[in-house]
Amino acid sequence: MSEIPGDLKFMKSHEWARVDGDGKVTVGISDHAQGLLGDLVYVELPNVGDRVEAGAASAVVESVKAASDVYAPVTGKVVSVNTALTDKPETINEDAYGEGWIYTLEIEDADQLNELLAPDDYAELLEEEDH
Repeated sequence: MSEIPGDLKFMKSHEWARVDGDGKVTVGISDHAQGLLGDLVYVELPNVGDRVEAGAASAVVESVKAASDVYAPVTGKVVSVNTALTDKPETINEDAYGEGWIYTLEIEDADQLNELLAPDDYAELLEEEDH
């Protein structure tokens, strides 16, 4: 299992959020999630300017096995999307916590970040799922 970066917050559904400062949060899916999905073949990105709700589907990742919704960890407005994933969705498989980010949003309520799992709590969740 890959290292879970200490600067991320997680959802139980395996999305991560990285607070970038300036009220912005970058969103992706965890290395564990991409591993479960297998080779990604398509990513449906949100549109810049879209307002996403915490806990609501905001993007889709599709693998040879299944399509899976990506849920927004926090509510906000999409300010950038990783268009490189359109041509190279496997970037998420290769670097889920880095180049494989999906979108960045401007957060509406920073308190929502407190509802997400810390890296250690997420690691515990994964251990429970494995048993």
